[in-house]
Amino acid sequence: MNELDFNIAYSIVVPVYNEVEVLPELYKRLTQVLNKLDGASEVIFVNDGSKDNSLTLLSELSEKDNRVKVISLSRNFGHQIAITTGIDYAKGQAVIIMDADLQDPPEIIPRLIEGWKNGYDIVYAVREKRKGESFFKKITASLFYKLIRKITNVDIPMDAGDFRLLSRRVVDRLKTFEERNRFVRGLISWMGYKQIGIRFKRDKRFAGKTKYPLRKMLKFAFDGITSFSFVPLQIATYFGFFISFCSFLYAFYVIAIKLLTNKLVPGWTSLIVTVLFLGGIQLITLGIVGEYIGRIYDEVKRRPLYLVAQEIGFDETKKPEVKTELVDGKVNL
Repeated sequence: MNELDFNIAYSIVVPVYNEVEVLPELYKRLTQVLNKLDGASEVIFVNDGSKDNSLTLLSELSEKDNRVKVISLSRNFGHQIAITTGIDYAKGQAVIIMDADLQDPPEIIPRLIEGWKNGYDIVYAVREKRKGESFFKKITASLFYKLIRKITNVDIPMDAGDFRLLSRRVVDRLKTFEERNRFVRGLISWMGYKQIGIRFKRDKRFAGKTKYPLRKMLKFAFDGITSFSFVPLQIATYFGFFISFCSFLYAFYVIAIKLLTNKLVPGWTSLIVTVLFLGGIQLITLGIVGEYIGRIYDEVKRRPLYLVAQEIGFDETKKPEVKTELVDGKVNL
């Protein structure tokens, strides 16, 4: 790391996807916080393939404030990869990750920094209240956290999202991780180190629409589970043994009825039900196995995690230490 990098005490990483309505207010509140910090800071906005004018607005902010830096990805790579990109570029001794929709209040940042100064490597924000979220989203989020804590050996804090502070040594270790289907908060919890949570009231989205509809929520949950647990595969195995056991019992039952009574009535109903049931179990099992195989396939291709189309506001003497697999793969268009 260049000695000049130590001039930056705090890096704020903000993934952005179609947030043009939120960015002016976000910048206003962020700068109010940054102006009160006790060290130099930078804000790294990662434009994750926005289709609105987010990039244009971010470029204007960077021109008038040299603390604002912008990385524009070549397309939409997803929220977790956008976070990873920002972490790769961050030079601060403490790196704060937050969303752009202002559900993560910038005013909480000093409390995260206070935890870091007290000796904690990871300070995560725990949602005490979740304004503006439906009952369905709240209950499914709660069930997900309980499930992943139950079936994995990773102690992921309840109601803690990606809003958190990471020390420099955690960031440097995290940058060595190369897996593609990322569940960043799970990776951070897996790393261990000294952690503490602070409670806060999460605000409702300032403007615009959520970028996590049900489809993306389900994928995100499945990525988290398959990244840290083999339990789905084990469940498929247990299903196989259970169905085989039931089949043997049914076979003995049919033989007994045939030998001891005259009540056995040939028909299609029991046959069709059995075939459909077994077929359904087989398809579920194949689907679970296929998900894991698909992730293996994705890993062995060794494609870069992301491609950068444009960098704005970065000093040429302070280029980021990019992951090894990106040295030949990253393209500046």
